[in-house]
Amino acid sequence: MREFSAPATVTVAAEENLTDMVWANAERFGDTVGFRRRVDGTWVDVTTAEFAAQVLAVSKGLIAAGLQQGDRVGLMSRTRYEWNLFDFAIWSAGCITVPIYETSSAEQAEWILSDSEASAIVIETPQHRSELDTVLDDLPALRHVWQIDGPVSGEGTTAVAELTSLGSEVADERVHERRRAIGADDTATLIYTSGTTGRPKGCVLTHRNLLAEVRGDLNAFPQLMQPGNSMLMFLPMAHVLARVITISCVYARLTLGHTGDVKNLVADLGSFRPTFVLAVPRVFEKVYNTAKQKAHGEGKGRIFDVAEETAVAYSRALSGSGKPSAVLRAKHFVFDKLVYSKLRASLGGRCIAAVSGGAPLGERLTHFFFGMGVPILEGYGLTETAAAAAVNVRDNYKIGTVGRPLAGTSIRIAEDGEVLVKGDVVFHRYWNNEAATEQSLEDGWFHTGDLGSLDEDGFLRITGRKKEIIVTAGGKNVAPAVLEDHMRAHPLISQCMVVGDQKPFIGVLVTLDPEFLPSWLEARGRPKDTSPSELANDPEMCAEVQKAVDEANQAVSKAEQIKQFRILPQDFAEDRGEMTPSLKVKRNKVAENYASEIEAIYSS
Repeated sequence: MREFSAPATVTVAAEENLTDMVWANAERFGDTVGFRRRVDGTWVDVTTAEFAAQVLAVSKGLIAAGLQQGDRVGLMSRTRYEWNLFDFAIWSAGCITVPIYETSSAEQAEWILSDSEASAIVIETPQHRSELDTVLDDLPALRHVWQIDGPVSGEGTTAVAELTSLGSEVADERVHERRRAIGADDTATLIYTSGTTGRPKGCVLTHRNLLAEVRGDLNAFPQLMQPGNSMLMFLPMAHVLARVITISCVYARLTLGHTGDVKNLVADLGSFRPTFVLAVPRVFEKVYNTAKQKAHGEGKGRIFDVAEETAVAYSRALSGSGKPSAVLRAKHFVFDKLVYSKLRASLGGRCIAAVSGGAPLGERLTHFFFGMGVPILEGYGLTETAAAAAVNVRDNYKIGTVGRPLAGTSIRIAEDGEVLVKGDVVFHRYWNNEAATEQSLEDGWFHTGDLGSLDEDGFLRITGRKKEIIVTAGGKNVAPAVLEDHMRAHPLISQCMVVGDQKPFIGVLVTLDPEFLPSWLEARGRPKDTSPSELANDPEMCAEVQKAVDEANQAVSKAEQIKQFRILPQDFAEDRGEMTPSLKVKRNKVAENYASEIEAIYSS
């Protein structure tokens, strides 16, 4: 058993809560631009004083509506300015925020609202309202529905306007009395884990949990979390990582922007020009694949490929000896002008680093971004650890690991290889689920369900999920994540799922990337609209996928290697239950939907 603890650099006092930062910023730095919000295609500044005034006005409306201290309030919206506004307003009224992914079905939303016994919900669109109306009769505790966009009453008002009007007669002091009554150990939010199996569980996170995480993030990223820096958030705010990072930005007085439409992401990055970005690995894979696809489509593929090799070699040299050779430095200088500067421009041109979480990031891809001038700092955590429990920092990182424990956090590797976490960031219970709480927590240690190892310097490496371990017919234990991470590094592969439990060998289901596929076809003089189903047995395509398989197989022993694959006719999709909102594969559902394809792997 190995354990590593990082000493706490700051503590959370018993009387502190998340609302304090809003008024502290407004009182001391009221003219500082805390947000830039999209209004009719332009970015409009919002000072910290203006934000505090809006939080106060909405909080007064919530109190006027009859919400009591400790009431749960659902929040279902895309990533936008109002998400943070309502989050802080709900807290300031003494209530508890219950985030719901805006892509959730009516059934999913009903479960969360019912289990949490929410008194109210803030939704975004008329479509959300239509879906919610189908389940309202089954939600007797839900007394209020406010809609951010579009009419919510006969007067056609929006949620912010309606609540501001409703609370106009409420004294400001009532809000301050409510928020001052909140202690660090009071519940701040119920986040329902979008688990890959079973019903989502409501994870109870306190103000202490979130403040400890925020202060740990500021300690980990001092270069990024500087007043005056900026960050554009585009991940779903219902995800704990996105939520905590935006709170950190408010705490540290960064300028925060939001965009909920990933189709406009490149344009929004170009106009907002953030100093750092937060993303899941799939976003970085898309940036890389799009650049590679564009270069090959324009006949500059060879230049890009050599530039890629140079960036990776440059990063490996920096993290190894610390000094690239003179020849490598010269090549890097040339490609910085030809290739890397253009890639940095696609992130807005001012990005000094990026933070990645939510899923493993391929080692080669990390080296590529480091080498081209945008270090990706990968971390590890779960909803139950209020986001990051470990993170790589700019001045102390190891590519291929997820870093060292966050300040004030301890990580232990159990005898069976499971990663255990302890500290102020760790939750205390699941909502209305004592059995699950007892299974997950033991003497303050959270059993993550992930497998990993700690090196002598305290760097954590994640190797897989306990529940996902495949045991072949020959008794070999195989962690699918290692193979899948390597497979997804290939630009043609969108998703994959390793199979082989109680089977004679390991196989894999593969989906093709819909963005990269047309250029691959065009480069070979084939119709761009050729479907994946037509390519399932295509010799050229099978040879391409085999390259990805061969690359992945180099990372494991012979007994763990992939022997067969099947190309699926379509990508995994959330609406078919195959992906969670945070883009994790639901293995049981994929296995059910593609049972015949899995069977074909072993009958051929």
